[in-house]
Amino acid sequence: MSSNSNKNTQLVSSGRKKAYTHGVVNPVVQRASTVVFDSVAELKEAAKKRGDKTLFYGRRGTTTHFALQEAITELEGGEGCALYPCGAAAISQALLSFLKTGDHILMVDNAYEPTRDFCDKILAGLGITTTYYPPTIGAGIKEYFKPNTKVLFLESPGSITMEIQDVPAMVNVAKEHNVMTMLDNTYGNGLHYRPLEHGVDISIQAATKYIVGHSDVMMGVAVANKKYWPTLREHSYLLGQCTSADDAYLALRGLRTMSVRLNQHEKAAIEVAKWLEQHELVDHIRHPAFETCPGHAFFKRDFDGSNGLFSIVMKTGNQKAIDAFLDSLQHFKMGFSWGGFESLVTANLTMKGLRSTTGWDLGPVIRLHIGLEDIDDLTADLAQALEVYKQHL
Repeated sequence: MSSNSNKNTQLVSSGRKKAYTHGVVNPVVQRASTVVFDSVAELKEAAKKRGDKTLFYGRRGTTTHFALQEAITELEGGEGCALYPCGAAAISQALLSFLKTGDHILMVDNAYEPTRDFCDKILAGLGITTTYYPPTIGAGIKEYFKPNTKVLFLESPGSITMEIQDVPAMVNVAKEHNVMTMLDNTYGNGLHYRPLEHGVDISIQAATKYIVGHSDVMMGVAVANKKYWPTLREHSYLLGQCTSADDAYLALRGLRTMSVRLNQHEKAAIEVAKWLEQHELVDHIRHPAFETCPGHAFFKRDFDGSNGLFSIVMKTGNQKAIDAFLDSLQHFKMGFSWGGFESLVTANLTMKGLRSTTGWDLGPVIRLHIGLEDIDDLTADLAQALEVYKQHL
């Protein structure tokens, strides 16, 4: 596993320069649309410093935004960080920053559903083609490249079914073809996994999840290496991407406690998953730390830890059983997203429409996010819900 020795200290101290804090502990909330200048020379100088953390106009950011960008850049080990109003915006705008009509993108087949929709409904309309590839293809990705391939997009672990990709092997192939790489790192969060250390060019996160951590802010971030940061910065600015100073402040506050929250999420999720693994209705667990999860060896090699998210593959089921299971839960709330303090659940009977090249011939998938509630309460809730599930088979 990669080194993680100083990350706890980094989460507490990064983005806290005196220029941002003004003598208090936290960066101040600096709200602004217009920035005023005392002279034409001062205005012109600020306009030239597009790559610097210089006040110019609200869309470029304030000191609150600069503090968050600096902290996340340091966390992910990149050259710079762009902020977006949500994770889907971070993905779509990062792709639009580097693609044009006639280009081709390779997209992992278990990608976050809005990512797939963006490729199929928006990029296709712009004359940009997408090929979906199996998440466990590894170095075999070389067979998928075309002369016009511009981006290899990865997500590891993948949404819902949690396959972990052999990122270094795939990145090496991409570099041989002069193709840039992007990775949705929402699961890895920058603390447990840092894609740029493995050769990825741009690491993207839905900061909505573990960075914010309290289910009260929508935000996306993208951290690029030195080669691609100027283009990502400039194009995201031209595409009008920005966030509020208040949301940036809440994301900074979330960063300070992310490590301790993740420790609890991880511990509780593993305990709940081990309990579920023994249940008669469960076929296997899709948790990156479990050997039953495809790509587990890559997780052990590349990650510093896991979190609260995993999936259960059931032996059998039907929609009636799934609906009864979901309706009977008390502590697990039904809802999209994850990464907050609360436990959540979603379920898919067939995975229909969520993948196109790898298919799904296993049982229903129930995805859980284990929050910060008492573990005994969560397992008791799942136990009674599984009994209800069994009664409806």
